[in-house]
Amino acid sequence: MPLNARTCRMNLLHPSLLALACLLAAPPGMASDLPSLGDASSAIVSPEQEHQLGRAWLSLLRGQVPHLSDAQLKDYVETSVYRLSETSQVQDRRLEFVLLDSPQLNAFAAPGGIIGVNGGLFLYAETEAEYAAVLAHELAHLSQRHFARGLEAQQRLQIPMMATMLAGIIAAAAGAGDAGMAAIASSQAAAMQEMRRFSRQNEQEADRIGLLNLEKAGYDPRAMPSMFERLMRQYRYDAKPPEFLLTHPVTESRIADTRNRAEQYRTGGRQDDHRYQLMRARMQLIYEQTSGMAVKRFRAQLDENPKSSADRYGLALALTKSGQLNEAREALQPLLDKTPNDIDYNLAAAALDITANRLQEAESRVKRLLALYPGNYPLRQTQADLLLKQNQPAAAEKALNELLASRPEDPDVWYQAAEVRGLSGDIIGVHQARAEYFALVGNYDQAIEQLDFAKRRANGNFQLAARMDARQQALKEEKKMIEEMLR
Repeated sequence: MPLNARTCRMNLLHPSLLALACLLAAPPGMASDLPSLGDASSAIVSPEQEHQLGRAWLSLLRGQVPHLSDAQLKDYVETSVYRLSETSQVQDRRLEFVLLDSPQLNAFAAPGGIIGVNGGLFLYAETEAEYAAVLAHELAHLSQRHFARGLEAQQRLQIPMMATMLAGIIAAAAGAGDAGMAAIASSQAAAMQEMRRFSRQNEQEADRIGLLNLEKAGYDPRAMPSMFERLMRQYRYDAKPPEFLLTHPVTESRIADTRNRAEQYRTGGRQDDHRYQLMRARMQLIYEQTSGMAVKRFRAQLDENPKSSADRYGLALALTKSGQLNEAREALQPLLDKTPNDIDYNLAAAALDITANRLQEAESRVKRLLALYPGNYPLRQTQADLLLKQNQPAAAEKALNELLASRPEDPDVWYQAAEVRGLSGDIIGVHQARAEYFALVGNYDQAIEQLDFAKRRANGNFQLAARMDARQQALKEEKKMIEEMLR
């Protein structure tokens, strides 16, 4: 049967998802009070329970909100946040990521190490330091265990439902913003007052810890108030500002507080990075109305600043996308001449060669790059794409299986693995891959059914059937656990 769940989206959020999101509420305690190990919040929900809850929530989110599958952008988000986490107060670094397909400015942290980033963050954050400031703030929500502390506050206040920033983020991304706002409006006035007070404390604490993390990671902490100031100027009078400003209200006092704190740190921190600007150009292309308009915009920007490698890179990508392959090669060549081993330039050249059906050139480039960057996720993804283009589905399947060994929780890789296994004639493998994909997007009934299909084809292979039985039982237990958590 065709795997069409990837493109099917629900019009409204699953009620349990909204309810779970609404629990990600209100941090208690003043901004100077940091939770300690064994505190009251840990008695309510342990770090391991948060981890399980976060994975359950992520699977539901993936199944209902569109996300971006661009390997280079996903890899950038993952590596940059992991780098920030190394100098943060986050103790459990079993992080999982989702890159949402939305041009709106937003990012969020969910319990158990879930980091969500809207594509729009790259559009609004003009420098790497501004991008890092937002994510350092979100990591602070994780390190301070605001979810568990929010549950503690909820228990004390006996408020049945605390609509919070994450409910709004998910509702907006799923196209149900009015429903999310209605849930907030329906809360009692007293509960709303307490929620807002806790939210202010939550944001203040995350700002303070985020600034510290920025400085420790080598960035200029002044990027945080600078971004706040620009956003406030830009959207001061807008009736509907970006979601980030709705969930992270920026006020004059908040800007002043972050500015005063940032000025206490030494100067000289990193402001920007070449690769961030390349990824920003890549994201700009995604959200341009047409590739032709993107070509015009990157050309105009390059005319204004001929030395801009990011604009030249963006132009090459846009020309490739619009089918102007010779012009794309001309635009890209100066970048390759200057830095012949740059991974992003070479991946752009490989994609150009694949598009132009110059498969031998692409193969030579990919082999050379694999010797330099053997574990690079986008490169290994390109290798699988190339093998498919060369009509080598068995080799592509092997490449994807190796990729799955390092990315077993990536639904995009499982989705492609199912397609490739079908091309190579591995029908049992198709159903197994579909099962993993469906589980990762929260559709456990489909996942369990796919394993039923696979077992029917086992043809007396009792060891294989036993492994599938075990996996099916594990999925049933996961489904039961999620249903119990979401009651």
